[in-house]
Amino acid sequence: MPTALDRLADEVIDHRFKGLPPDAAGRTVGDLAAERRNLHDGGFTTPVLTLSAEAVDHNLRSLGRYADRHGLAFAPHGKTSMAPALFQRQLDHGAWGITVAVPHQARVARAFGVQRIFLANELVDPAALAWLAGELAADAEFRCVVYADSVRGVELMDAALRAAGATRPLEVVVELGVTGGRTGVRSRAEAAEVAERVNASSVLALSGVAGYEGEVPDADGASVRAWLRELVGLTAELDKAGLFRDTEEIVVSAGGSAWFDAVAEVFAELPGLSRPAFRLLRSGAYVSHDDGRYRDVTPFNRVPQEGSLLPAFRLWAQVVSRPEPGLALINAGKRDVAYDLDLPQVHVVRDADGVIRAGEGLSLERLSDQHAFVRGEDDAAMPRVGDWVGLGMSHPCTIFEKWPLIPLVAGDGTVTDYVRTFF
Repeated sequence: MPTALDRLADEVIDHRFKGLPPDAAGRTVGDLAAERRNLHDGGFTTPVLTLSAEAVDHNLRSLGRYADRHGLAFAPHGKTSMAPALFQRQLDHGAWGITVAVPHQARVARAFGVQRIFLANELVDPAALAWLAGELAADAEFRCVVYADSVRGVELMDAALRAAGATRPLEVVVELGVTGGRTGVRSRAEAAEVAERVNASSVLALSGVAGYEGEVPDADGASVRAWLRELVGLTAELDKAGLFRDTEEIVVSAGGSAWFDAVAEVFAELPGLSRPAFRLLRSGAYVSHDDGRYRDVTPFNRVPQEGSLLPAFRLWAQVVSRPEPGLALINAGKRDVAYDLDLPQVHVVRDADGVIRAGEGLSLERLSDQHAFVRGEDDAAMPRVGDWVGLGMSHPCTIFEKWPLIPLVAGDGTVTDYVRTFF
């Protein structure tokens, strides 16, 4: 019987999906994928975002091997891509489950059959908790873990779940925060109060401690490791107090995409606990990587012998105007590219004859809603009207969210599949 993931191939292509060939309207995604069109002469229109098939495969394997090597379970953050096909590939490469941040993301994951969800946020919305209670009741194999950082929050969860007639307890981890950061308790005393209140509820079950090291102010190797040791110490302290009495394993979780090496190092120091420790890493940006922030901060820069990641995104846009020397206007702007961290970079230019050259000497100066300003000092080397310009970008989360259907492109330019996102 076809799964929800299988049925994505039956979606009909139409005006909702920018960049796809106009003559593909009315075909299904599966039909178009089977045609294996070439990105550059198969009717695709610019701007069009692409993912490198080879880079995505490399990244999936690389971090999967890293987690295995260091004895870490892995629940990559799904909010990065919101792409069920990528969720499934992450699971196929050994991920324990998928991390999400808000109820909508959890609903997407569940709609596509994800059986283990780590909701890395406080959840106090009665409607969302009622839905979650229903999911737990309907599927004995489904597992969900959520954050708590206040007694008030626990009381709201307890009331909402009891009102919904919850039949299975919802797993809760106490979130450890940091002064000046976002959510999370600020002291061990607060953590103990939250843990005790969870244990007083018949519809909640305390299962561990978690947090996000990326919120450490002015994070560096020393400060991140110090915070991670506080997380480990809190876990041991709550366990010594006998607060993990209703769980078979004790979850300890952290790990964005910038410090997973520190997480692996400090989690290896976790002392013996009363129950097996479940060390859970949650990095998400790795699946696509990028040409900006994550290229610069990935731990593989510090431990290259442990693996590597490749940028998978390329956005193609076309030169539509050369109004003055040293300036080319391309038809991609704020509606199409990520710009919250860094402006895109000009990587390559493809001319009318299909020749691709490096974008050396070219830079993207600024963006408007639908145009980007490409500058170059040598006017003779500027791309011509009609040329395609390939851009690299920073910050996967805000790249994926602008594109509901993304061509997956092999190295020879063949579009092999399409990645559907749900933001």
